[in-house]
Amino acid sequence: MPDAAKVVFYRPDFYGVRAKEFTHEAMRGPSAWSVADRELMAAYVSKVSASAFCIGAHTATARRAYGNGPMVDAVLADLESAPIAEPLRATLRMLGTLTTEGELSRDDMRAVLAAGVSREQIEDALAVGAAFAVTDRLADAFGFEVLSPEGFDAGAKYLLKRGYR
Repeated sequence: MPDAAKVVFYRPDFYGVRAKEFTHEAMRGPSAWSVADRELMAAYVSKVSASAFCIGAHTATARRAYGNGPMVDAVLADLESAPIAEPLRATLRMLGTLTTEGELSRDDMRAVLAAGVSREQIEDALAVGAAFAVTDRLADAFGFEVLSPEGFDAGAKYLLKRGYR
């Protein structure tokens, strides 16, 4: 069992119950963003945070959710040249700025809105960013073991089937 599951399931009083509820809602609750988009957001935030476990876990889940590993890899390699729609690119850019700088300016928000992202989509993306700002730090603080590609793929299947509960 991956270390992430151990923390959530075996220490619910420490982190599990509320974190599972919040993360599940952010990642699987109603949203104009697809599950694949939100998994890509999680992978992107994790990449910006340089959290090895979370990069592996959410890259595998985004690849499986989209059914397009090369596109996911392209986003994580170079957001600006990746073959994605501008609203998603602007949203990922916003999440990257928030992750590195810890805040967003009015101009940052205007750029996302100008790209065609709704206020509700921004709120949903910020919830994903918040969930993984915490998760990335916990994964690094506790030294979560980085799994094999097969281990991450098995986790991706689980997350896509059951979510974060």
